[in-house]
Amino acid sequence: MTEAAELPEAPAVAREVFGERFPDAVRYAELLADAGVRRGLIGPREVPRLWERHLLNCAVLSEAIEEDVSVCDVGSGAGLPGIPLALVRPDLSITLLEPLLRRTTFLTEVVELLRLDHVTVVRGRAEEVLGKLPPVHVVTARAVAPLERLAGWGVPLLRPYGEMLALKGDTAEEEVKAASAALSKLGAVSTSVVQVGEGIVAPLSTVVRVEVGESPGGVRFATKKAKAARARRRR
Repeated sequence: MTEAAELPEAPAVAREVFGERFPDAVRYAELLADAGVRRGLIGPREVPRLWERHLLNCAVLSEAIEEDVSVCDVGSGAGLPGIPLALVRPDLSITLLEPLLRRTTFLTEVVELLRLDHVTVVRGRAEEVLGKLPPVHVVTARAVAPLERLAGWGVPLLRPYGEMLALKGDTAEEEVKAASAALSKLGAVSTSVVQVGEGIVAPLSTVVRVEVGESPGGVRFATKKAKAARARRRR
């Protein structure tokens, strides 16, 4: 078993980004470097770059999200981007959606320890919770799947005129082109690649923004959600 490297000191910019929640960001980084590695949630080689590559890279996603909206972080894993986002944006109502028990256990421990009252942890796959969770304004994701597959999971969870924000790397433009037909069928009306984190992270964080119209997920998912809603009313 490879030992985790020592967690480096937080960069000065982290104090500015996380503000009064900076001590909680440090605690979260420590948990990732310790329990996160031991439980196999992150690789030991990621520890030296936890701040720049993970916490800050995710926290700057907040620049692309409006105030006072609901967010579902699909495939949240160890809480990236959901936990950093929650630390910098107490105005958001955030659901961390993750199918694996060991990960949801970790997420629940973090949420309770950091007293993130505006965060809920839900165990399940996106396709399983469709119609059971209230539709959200924004779906976020990072390193979950190629855009076409990710959109099939995340877009149906949106409210009408919501948006999916996927943190991507250098392949963002190619993924958008490859997924264009699938995105259209899912009700997307606009897809763009934006960069966030100017003056905070280098390179900048690349985000694929998928905006939907009045039928997120397309006709098939609209029918499925309507059936689920009727079933809930009958109970």
